[in-house]
Amino acid sequence: MRKEHRPYFIKKLSQKWNNFYTNHFIKPQFEHLGEYPVFNEPWFVDIFGKSISIGDHVHVLATSDNRVRISVWPLNEQGANINIGNYCLICPGSRIGAGTEITIKDSCMLASGAYITDSDWHDVYNRNIPGKTAPVVLEENVWIGDRSTVCKGVTIGENSVIGAGSIVINDIPANTIAAGCPAKVVKELDPDKTYKTRKDFFSNVSKLKKDVEIIDKLFLKDNTILKWIQHSFFPTIND
Repeated sequence: MRKEHRPYFIKKLSQKWNNFYTNHFIKPQFEHLGEYPVFNEPWFVDIFGKSISIGDHVHVLATSDNRVRISVWPLNEQGANINIGNYCLICPGSRIGAGTEITIKDSCMLASGAYITDSDWHDVYNRNIPGKTAPVVLEENVWIGDRSTVCKGVTIGENSVIGAGSIVINDIPANTIAAGCPAKVVKELDPDKTYKTRKDFFSNVSKLKKDVEIIDKLFLKDNTILKWIQHSFFPTIND
């Protein structure tokens, strides 16, 4: 699909349906879900277990072939929890699984297929028991690259980036880029540069909403019901 074919009012109805589904079916599954969440196709988001909390302005993007899964399976009597901060982005195919504790602080981004786990889930020798577990922490403004895995006991410092396809088994310091299997620091970020985070993006929510409305109306203004139906059933190279 080369462009959005839905008329503007159809897109608005779709957004309202997403919001209804999120509030009616998704929100009750969380210990806490903050203000202004956006779940893209929330029926492809799987939530399991207690003590899962998410802050304000979270964006969770799921698709039919890349479901998002957030799960808590307590491995001790103290229980387990997942805490996700404000302004975070969770892309299609991401998985977060906690046996003890996973903390993802404000403005973190998980690219497609990212996996964060605080447990081995099976012991190396006795595979009938859960194995080792240790808390995971992503400090503010961490970016986990496409198809990367963050393993038990890891803390990733603020602003750091994990390269695509990496396996993180040791702590990563702040303000660095790490990549590889196992992930190692390959570059230190420029300390004189100023970071623009997702928190900054949402600094003026009312203006942001107005800007999005203007853009939608501009790009969808020529779309009609007939053209939308035609594209849905008889797409052409010009679509």
